[in-house]
Amino acid sequence: MNNKYTLPEDGGLNLEITPRDILRRYERIRTQIYENEYRGVQYVADMIVKAIRNYNEVFLPNEIYDDEQPFVLGLTTGRTPVGLYRELVRRYEAGEVSFRNVAVCSLDEFYPIDPTNPQSRNFRIREELLNHIDILPENIHLIDASMAGQRLSEYGDSYEQATRKIDLMIIGVGEDGQVGFNEPGSHRKSRTRLVQLTHNTRMIQSKNFADMESTPRMAITMGLQTIMRAERIVLMAWGEEKASIIHRIVEGEVTPQVPASYLQEHANMEVVIDRNAAGKLTRVQTPWLVGSCHWTPRFTRKAVIWLCGKVQKPILKLTYQDYIDHSLGELLEQGRSYDKINIDVFNDLQHTITGWPGGKPNADDTTRPVKSTPFPKRVLIFSPHPDDDVISMGGTFIRLVEHGHDVHVAYETSGNVAVHDDVLLQHIDTVRELGFGDRYAEVEQLIRSKSDHAAEPRALLDLKGAIRRAEAKAAVRSFGLDASHVHFLDLPFYETGGIKKRPLSEEDIAIIVKLLREIQPDQIYAAGDLADPHGTHRVCIEAVLAALEVVKGDPWMEQCHMWLYRGTWMEWDLSRVDMAVPLSPDELIKKRHAIYRHVSQKDLVPFPDSDTREFWQRAEERTQHTAVRYDQLGMAEYQALELFVKMF
Repeated sequence: MNNKYTLPEDGGLNLEITPRDILRRYERIRTQIYENEYRGVQYVADMIVKAIRNYNEVFLPNEIYDDEQPFVLGLTTGRTPVGLYRELVRRYEAGEVSFRNVAVCSLDEFYPIDPTNPQSRNFRIREELLNHIDILPENIHLIDASMAGQRLSEYGDSYEQATRKIDLMIIGVGEDGQVGFNEPGSHRKSRTRLVQLTHNTRMIQSKNFADMESTPRMAITMGLQTIMRAERIVLMAWGEEKASIIHRIVEGEVTPQVPASYLQEHANMEVVIDRNAAGKLTRVQTPWLVGSCHWTPRFTRKAVIWLCGKVQKPILKLTYQDYIDHSLGELLEQGRSYDKINIDVFNDLQHTITGWPGGKPNADDTTRPVKSTPFPKRVLIFSPHPDDDVISMGGTFIRLVEHGHDVHVAYETSGNVAVHDDVLLQHIDTVRELGFGDRYAEVEQLIRSKSDHAAEPRALLDLKGAIRRAEAKAAVRSFGLDASHVHFLDLPFYETGGIKKRPLSEEDIAIIVKLLREIQPDQIYAAGDLADPHGTHRVCIEAVLAALEVVKGDPWMEQCHMWLYRGTWMEWDLSRVDMAVPLSPDELIKKRHAIYRHVSQKDLVPFPDSDTREFWQRAEERTQHTAVRYDQLGMAEYQALELFVKMF
């Protein structure tokens, strides 16, 4: 299943009249921006296949080359290249390319780690690519991180020799600008070596291990000099969590604090990204600073909100000079005066605010985001995990129930791997103390039987899944939703018992299709995550959209509308917002109490990162910050706001 989910563009640069040099005048590296990961992957796969064919045409038939050398392809690890590897396998199976005259070398590896460990960086290269193509075993050069420490220096030198010729290097980038495991501060002359991982890197990587304690503290990585001697380099990045670092790499200064910025000095280097990863580049974020633009109402709102932030004024206080001084003169040439633009944008943003997310009955809905009919509506909320619904749109969920709509919630995955063993034991102990049976020793032994490298036992996963289901039901029961309206889909792609999931399949989509046709909703809510295209949230939205494609011809779809909410970490850009639901102080507390019912996810954050706040804290601070932003733009002052984008 290809990752194609993206939001439509509305306005922006007039590309047909903007010369390429002007389009990229802020960029120090040639950068290709694609609508989504799928299209970016197609471009890079085309490049690789063409490079292999061209190499073979030049070198293989020529008898003067006695010492025949294969085409050398450098491969990055991690999740970024997964889509590319699957596409290369597809093209091999279709007979479009052979890898018999290709050698591969890998970029990095944790140390120490067994190569058969699923958490090994190079395990995925074998599993996703090498095991499925006709590459010769002697042409596979993956970093070996299983050796004793005293041999590492010697090994680094030998790996340098093995990678002295790299025809094409495919790399990703970490959120701190790492290339491989060249952490911030790495020297541009660095070679293949053992490195100490930073705390932040280990925190990010701990999502692939049981916890921080189990996450490796060291890694072996190609050095920056090793990477830079490749004939050609392509850096790929997908998802908005990479937007900040891509901006620094492409438009910032060369600095050891952003190791990937050294790539600006390579003569044959390009960056290939999706639109989300490009979100902070000048030509995407503030295109009016680059060239002539197409000024739609939504794009005008984007520019005006940006201008308010630059001059620290609400919308209705912006002046003619503010527009002129900040490169928005072209907007004033579109036939409206500055004060008319101010009023139009103010009204446009104000009309996103509604206390009736299901529509207000018997009301004039001309300027309201949701139609008044039908009322009540059948509403289906999709939640990737068993708590995303109340964390991300809990106030709106509560409001829909209280207004009498026929609300259903569908939890797409079980969330079982996010339950700590000690939390499970606490629940089993509670059952024992209540006198309903003593299985404590049995479960304790089941936990002890777990292997570090294998999926969790199914019996253990079933118990943890039961905890998540009970918590989800308790959360929605706290504000009056009947348990018969709670649906646990347990999509198969998730049920691997480990961090790594299966690709989305037709079986997953069929489960969602069945539920959609059973409920026939007037409104659908789903988590519209724009981050990592292989993360659970992104796979879940891809599944919902694929299911909607199947049912699009059903009669009930004619009046159905879909709304997208955001995850815990990020909020919608105000320029995109179609509906903003205000929450009172009491409703915010009611939402918090619903989140509290997810006891297994409270206090012990299952997959920690640099943000140590609990989910309820992140949710409250995000929605309260959104309310402050609306207030600063001149809207009414609210306690909190939950934001939504209309998909259709």
